[in-house]
Amino acid sequence: MKKLLVTAALAAAAAFAASAASAQTLNTVKQKGQLSCGSNTGLAGFGQPDAQGNWTGLDVEYCRAVAAAIFNDPTKVKFVPLSAKDRFTALQSGEVDILVRNTTWTISRDTSLGLEFGPVNYYDGQGFMVRKSLKVTSAKELSGASVCVQQGTTTELNLADYFRANKLELKSVTFATSDETIKAYDAGRCDAFTTDASGLYSERLRLANANDHIVLPEIISKEPLGPSVRHGDNQWWDLVKWTHYALLTAEELGVTKENVDQMLKSDNPDVKRLLGTEGKFGEAMGLTNDWAYRIVKHMGNYGEMFERTVGQGSPLKIARGQNALWSKGGLQYAPPIR
Repeated sequence: MKKLLVTAALAAAAAFAASAASAQTLNTVKQKGQLSCGSNTGLAGFGQPDAQGNWTGLDVEYCRAVAAAIFNDPTKVKFVPLSAKDRFTALQSGEVDILVRNTTWTISRDTSLGLEFGPVNYYDGQGFMVRKSLKVTSAKELSGASVCVQQGTTTELNLADYFRANKLELKSVTFATSDETIKAYDAGRCDAFTTDASGLYSERLRLANANDHIVLPEIISKEPLGPSVRHGDNQWWDLVKWTHYALLTAEELGVTKENVDQMLKSDNPDVKRLLGTEGKFGEAMGLTNDWAYRIVKHMGNYGEMFERTVGQGSPLKIARGQNALWSKGGLQYAPPIR
């Protein structure tokens, strides 16, 4: 019995030590008074600053949602624009606290870079864009065509795999940045341009004559995009995960930015637990128990964020598709708050 008590005491001490160590990022963020968020250098609908330095986009709003949960203030975010080449180093080194930058979750990145991925805030897949004048209707007609692609990305690997699997001749033209890649395509240096389908719709807006280009129907890969954090800080990882799940749960329950104050009076146990009028779920993450209320009050729910940044309320007008709630035929699914 004594041995069991000693073992239990040691386990409790280890758990306390792990908990103390895992609180490092949250404590640092609180001390700084702001969240450092690794962002895209400029991708319409996802992460892009305007001429005045005001950031907008779905990924940007995720960073603001995390800041709202911590500070009750979504403006307490410093956005750090990162290239595809520099994004992981910036997170590993501590230059940013979280990376929310259309980054694909893969096994090699998950297991060899010292990072934790997930959950997926946007289910995507790689596609192709061509000029209508090329009279191409399928990616399988691109054998021998030149394809503009950003180097050092999963996009480049997927392109090579797709052409090899379909026995097509590949002439890839690589560029260091996404900006260089789309500009080269627009200048006519390539017959086709490939990136995530969401990026195709975004980048097409930047072309000199957007209506002269079409997105081909093939989706050649799975591209689960979402936030990533440094490996080993479990409390911080939990906070980031549950920010996403709170946004999804709010949409499922019909809790919106407009009605969230009214919903504080709800008798629905799921709503009460979400908004913190029942239970102490925020305390376990180092937050106040109204953490999810803060998120929805400032940012709305997932559906609201999606529609205004990339959906029908945005210039991109991307359909929800796979990013619809699970109850509406999509893949977005939140574990229960209880």
